[in-house]
Amino acid sequence: MRRNIGIRILLAGIVVLLLFIAGMTSAQVQSKTIILATTTSTQDSGLLDSLIPLFEKKTGYMVKTIAVGSGQAMAMGQKGEVDVLLVHSPAAEKKFVEEGYGLNRRLVMHNDYIIVGPPDDSAKIKGLRPPSAALKKVASAKALFMSRGDNSGTHAKEKEIWKSAEINPEGEKWYQQTGLGMGQTLNVAAEKKGYTLADRGTYLSLKKNLGLAILVEGDAVLLNIYHVIEINPVKWPKVNTAGGKAFADFMVARETQEIIKTFGVDKYGSPLFFPDAGKKVEELGT
Repeated sequence: MRRNIGIRILLAGIVVLLLFIAGMTSAQVQSKTIILATTTSTQDSGLLDSLIPLFEKKTGYMVKTIAVGSGQAMAMGQKGEVDVLLVHSPAAEKKFVEEGYGLNRRLVMHNDYIIVGPPDDSAKIKGLRPPSAALKKVASAKALFMSRGDNSGTHAKEKEIWKSAEINPEGEKWYQQTGLGMGQTLNVAAEKKGYTLADRGTYLSLKKNLGLAILVEGDAVLLNIYHVIEINPVKWPKVNTAGGKAFADFMVARETQEIIKTFGVDKYGSPLFFPDAGKKVEELGT
């Protein structure tokens, strides 16, 4: 009897030890995994495919990437569901930080937005400035316009331009919302021969198969700026603060900025993004 009791105690001890070790292992895995919420443009352009493996190799962290619109990314940040953001919706980003959800908002890079459409350009917007003048002509011609409609940074910029044009396109038959990311919205616009607002990086990465032409570009209003933001651990103590900071530091590091500087040149003839770490927004230009 005593022997059986001893064996049971020993087995119970082993079970407790194994559970403890499993718990430690789980915690260690958790601490070495970070969740990045970012925009579809950084994913669709292929930039993250180049950067994340380098980050993981250098730091030992594993990155789980969630590519959504900037608005959705920040909504996840507000709930403490992610550890770090890489987004491009400046007004919403400032509010996010001011409300205490984010820390250390740092400038990473920029490219620009462009208005693209069918080469025959039925609305005759090619070369128009400002971009609001182009959208006025699209509305006047009732030409099909594809909006992402997903509360992304691109969607926010599009709405800003419509507002400047003093036009509310909501509900118009020629104005359609895809609810999709940038790459998918470009594909829909190409299929339906419509116009859309896109970031240059995603457009260039898909240009070969689209059959859409750049019609409006180069205006200061079309600047597209990306920041990295760490999630505030005061709001969400369980976020991977160290991992989030490591990724943010990596994005503004000199070596990473050099990769961003040349990314896309060999394949597309021009960079898809321009590195900006350490600069002020006022210094940027398209």
